[in-house]
Amino acid sequence: MSRTLTTGSPWRVILAFSVPLLIGNVVQQMYHIVDAVVVGRWLGVDALAAVGATGSMLFLLIGFAWGLTSGFAIPTAQAFGAGDHAAVRRSVAAGATLTAITSVVLTVVAPFLSRPLLQLLQTPPELLDDATAFAVVSFLGAGATMFFNYLAAIIRAIGDSRTPLIFLTVACVFNVVLVVVMVGPLGWGVGGAALATVVSQALSVGLCLDYIRRRIPVLRMRRADWRITRTDLALHLRLGLPMGFQASIIAIGTLAVQVRLNELGADAVAAYTTASRVDGLAVALLQSLGLAVSMFVAQNYGGGRPDRIRQGVAQATWMAVIGAVGLGVVLITFGAPLVRLFVGDGSDGVVSLAALMLIINGATYTALGVLFVFRGALQGLGHTLVPTVTGIVELVMRAGAAVVLGAFLGFAGVAWSNPLAWLGATVILVPAYLRARRELADMPIARADHISTATTPVPVVGPASGSMVVDAVVTQPVPVIPDARRRRRPLAAALRRGRG
Repeated sequence: MSRTLTTGSPWRVILAFSVPLLIGNVVQQMYHIVDAVVVGRWLGVDALAAVGATGSMLFLLIGFAWGLTSGFAIPTAQAFGAGDHAAVRRSVAAGATLTAITSVVLTVVAPFLSRPLLQLLQTPPELLDDATAFAVVSFLGAGATMFFNYLAAIIRAIGDSRTPLIFLTVACVFNVVLVVVMVGPLGWGVGGAALATVVSQALSVGLCLDYIRRRIPVLRMRRADWRITRTDLALHLRLGLPMGFQASIIAIGTLAVQVRLNELGADAVAAYTTASRVDGLAVALLQSLGLAVSMFVAQNYGGGRPDRIRQGVAQATWMAVIGAVGLGVVLITFGAPLVRLFVGDGSDGVVSLAALMLIINGATYTALGVLFVFRGALQGLGHTLVPTVTGIVELVMRAGAAVVLGAFLGFAGVAWSNPLAWLGATVILVPAYLRARRELADMPIARADHISTATTPVPVVGPASGSMVVDAVVTQPVPVIPDARRRRRPLAAALRRGRG
């Protein structure tokens, strides 16, 4: 459902828009939390650690695929904004073809690489079998994960952000039931937990396809639409590959963290996994606010309202700081009881380590909140260089902290890897946004009756582990000359003119 953010009180508009994004982020976190709770409580700390040991490897490969498919949806949104429905369907066909090829490669190749990669990451021997089982099942179901991400992205690309959230929620509830049954009564272990998520994702794919068939005529494919050319494929790859590579850059940093955790033993892996689950729910609030700022800035920039951008970003920054302080207080105060929900009794060592990590993260959420708001603002303005550079900085800071501080401080050093990455990125984002803010001050303010808009998608991609949105396409309005409003520009030409 499309939403206009160019009128009304900026902070109210941003807050209202961020609520459904927050719900979506929380629902996504539920997949991981349910797996962790069921596995940790029913199968034990080692099984929980085994699931956690696969996280970095799965994100390196599947995270790349997620970014790739999100990029494939950008030409779809470009064509839809231009009113060229034939180009929309050709774009969907090209993106679906590339998604299918990538899924086949992951499904065939990745399972055979799972155990060697886990060994390369120095996964503790006692975790290796369970970790391999979880990774293999996850990779075998990569197609379901990728196609849900792709279908959700193209539905959002035509202005409907509510429906993917509904389907994701249904899949999450189904996942809760399946993981309890497969791990509990059926006794399928960690492989059952992975299978539950795969089956739930497959259900969401079916729901998306049925919805498109019944409710979205523009996406109903015809035989002629599948006659795609090399130019079509090249266009989609040119947009998808950079988004995938950005995800992979950050994943490399998480791999360094994983290696250091594996060297510290199963309790350290379990503690980091558990703390990350709790931390993920808290971060979802700040992440949603940042994405809302991206949309707010994009629309007002296209609408010629730099004054609203400056005011809205300032208000969002205060909202992020207040929210970060509140979240930090909650995690610092109640971190240990929250961790015990995952591991149960008899795991005091894991609880102590995880609570320490939550204290460190909670004390530095302010930096993360500022990071999300300023990065979202720059991306909404169409800037791509600085957000990409901050991703590289996060990689260096995260990996460096894990390797160096982990060697001297053990788990506490590894726990500092994410906060130091956030701080490093913020140091670059603050002056970059202040420069952009000064430029906005020099821009003329457009009269509302002289502005009409079309939409140009801007991909929103940033680092993971608390600071990444892989699957997001923000539609950025750009001024349209009234006399030319009904013209349809070819898709390739539109993309060449695009800011993203």
